[in-house]
Amino acid sequence: MSKDREFYWRRLHSLLGLIPVGLFVTMHLLINYSATNGEESFNKASGLMESIPFLPIVEWVVIYIPLMFHALYGVYIAFTAKPNLNRFGTTRNWFFMMQRVTGIFLVIFIAWHIFQTRLQKTINDVEIDYNLVADIVSNPGMLAFYIAGIIATTFHLANGIWSFLVSWGLIQSPKSQKVTTYITMIFFVLLSVVGVMAILAFV
Repeated sequence: MSKDREFYWRRLHSLLGLIPVGLFVTMHLLINYSATNGEESFNKASGLMESIPFLPIVEWVVIYIPLMFHALYGVYIAFTAKPNLNRFGTTRNWFFMMQRVTGIFLVIFIAWHIFQTRLQKTINDVEIDYNLVADIVSNPGMLAFYIAGIIATTFHLANGIWSFLVSWGLIQSPKSQKVTTYITMIFFVLLSVVGVMAILAFV
């Protein structure tokens, strides 16, 4: 792949990871958080999403196609990119590695999550409601898998925001990159709390 083409593919990869994938992930976790107010609250929030006109088309255009590109190109990046020890410090290189590891794990996690939810609705006409999720996480191993998936997702998104800002030239100085690291990690912690509280509400 030529360097010019790779430059644009990477920009598209980072952009889609933020918009629309990152926005969808945040919204998805917030909807799930409604389960902390009980079964009826979650079913109502989930039902509103299911009532979107032309939902299958919206899902493919806004979620699945961007997500598949981001995931597949992300796997390519994970196996070809190398940490830049001279440009970034030790912490950022650990984050660099964790971004790649969580990305590969998320390919598995998201595929399984879609199989247990959207595909079950399509194949077996199962309602995506509180009881479905509660049944999934009633297995302790599956609950642990989902918690790991949530934390991997929130870290990948938060650190991905930092990477997006750097790669698009929006934060260039070491100071701005350091401050943004703190901000994105706070976002990671807060969104992780939301996600974990949400999944525990189904137990």
